[in-house]
Amino acid sequence: MELRKLGSSDLKVSLICLGTMTWGEQNTEAQAHEQLDYVVAQGVNFIDAAEMYPVPPKAETQGRTEQYLGSWLAARHNRNALVIATKVVGPGAFPYLRGGPRLTRAQVLAACDASLKRLQTDFIDLYQVHWPERSTNFFGQLGFRASDDQATTPIAETLAALGELVQAGKVRHIGISNETPWGVSEYLRLAREQKLPRVVSIQNPYSLLNRSFEIGLAEFAHREPLPLLAYSPLAFGVLSGKYLHGARPADGRLTLFTRFQRYNGEQAELATREYATLAQQHGLDLAQMALAFVNSRTFLGANIIGATTMPQLRSNIASIEVKLDKEVLAGIEAIHQRFTIPCP
Repeated sequence: MELRKLGSSDLKVSLICLGTMTWGEQNTEAQAHEQLDYVVAQGVNFIDAAEMYPVPPKAETQGRTEQYLGSWLAARHNRNALVIATKVVGPGAFPYLRGGPRLTRAQVLAACDASLKRLQTDFIDLYQVHWPERSTNFFGQLGFRASDDQATTPIAETLAALGELVQAGKVRHIGISNETPWGVSEYLRLAREQKLPRVVSIQNPYSLLNRSFEIGLAEFAHREPLPLLAYSPLAFGVLSGKYLHGARPADGRLTLFTRFQRYNGEQAELATREYATLAQQHGLDLAQMALAFVNSRTFLGANIIGATTMPQLRSNIASIEVKLDKEVLAGIEAIHQRFTIPCP
């Protein structure tokens, strides 16, 4: 498994990162542990979680994913060989989380302590802001609508709180997620001017169906450096091809949870059909081709894959061995020109 240095940090992370948001909803604790045992045996050292997981979020399951990871970590003796990442949520309809989550100093500190307890560890390698508190375009929004953010917690306060966690030894490095170019520039500016910790990664969506990261953020990733941790590289499983032609497998996420509409729609279907045809023409598995494309990006830090079954997981991990030739990459670009961002 290839290891890459994560930005300006001292972390070396596997190119494939194990995502965990199905644990506690679609996967049991035993299944989570089976996944962890398998990926570590394959050379994966990077595990990504969040305080709000599993998804879809609800009060009765909140934190269960971190608990499953924590019970596995507690049984291991080589914690230092692993890179454990988790996240503090921004505002949302989660009244069960601290009475309504914000990115204030008090809430960031409290959230970290709660995650540490669930994870049964003394430190978090990468602690990330899950999404901004201000109104901006993320979670499927391409357009920007100006709004009054006077009541929003300043990024400076959030970053200073993260700095306290680093100073206390509870967090080694910090990152951001679902951020915009302006947000990235603010985090970097404040770190310079106020001598606060520098963010070392950005976790945003990136796949054949959503290459919006390339507009503005890829240059930050390359020049700062601030590598991308790509989430939803299979677009909620759409790029496995299992939902083509209206199919809805009983155990599929889009079948079980109708709230997930981000990767639905006519343009997604049409683009996925073309990518499926391209993969078939070159004797490739569609999901592995999609993952291999993400793996090939120069601005990538790690590709966050997730699976609900072991066959899915084994196939996704094996994508590391797939190298796309010039003809396949040219085919991908030709489809991308016709379907540029079908699923923001």
